[in-house]
Formats: sequence, C-alpha cells, structure tokens
Amino acid sequence: MDVLYFAWVRERVGRAKDRVDTNPATVMDLIEDLRAREPRYQAAFADLSALRVAVDQELADFNASLKTAREVAFFPPMTGG
Repeated sequence: MDVLYFAWVRERVGRAKDRVDTNPATVMDLIEDLRAREPRYQAAFADLSALRVAVDQELADFNASLKTAREVAFFPPMTGG
C-alpha cells in the first residue's frame, strides 16, 4: 500500500510517500504502525484533530477499513478562500 503525505505532514515526515508492506486493518492501525517507526512520524501524527485522511482518493475517517486499500493519503484540513 502507498502512503502519501501532503503539506506540513510531508515536511514533518521528511518524504512525500512511503510504501507499507504490512496489512493494517484500519487507518488508525496504520497510524500506530507509522508512529512506531521513528520520532518524525510521531510528530506528524501527534494531533489527529489536525489531520484528514483519504483512502483510495475518498475522504475517510480513522476507523476506515484498509482491507482492499491501495493508497492512503494524509493531509491537513483544507480551507477555502
């Protein structure tokens, strides 16, 4: 599964994309796996209220299933103007 990072999430993680070869059941499970990697991931996922997620390019919540997911993207909330 590809994991994509946008805006300040990408800056904190230090890359735009990761490839995850594990099979987390939900988005939250994926976040826990990422947090366990190293401190920069812990910093990126410290405040989940400041994050949005899309699974296969559809907005989702942190309890969304990743059973058939091919891509997960993390980004800050969008603002209009």
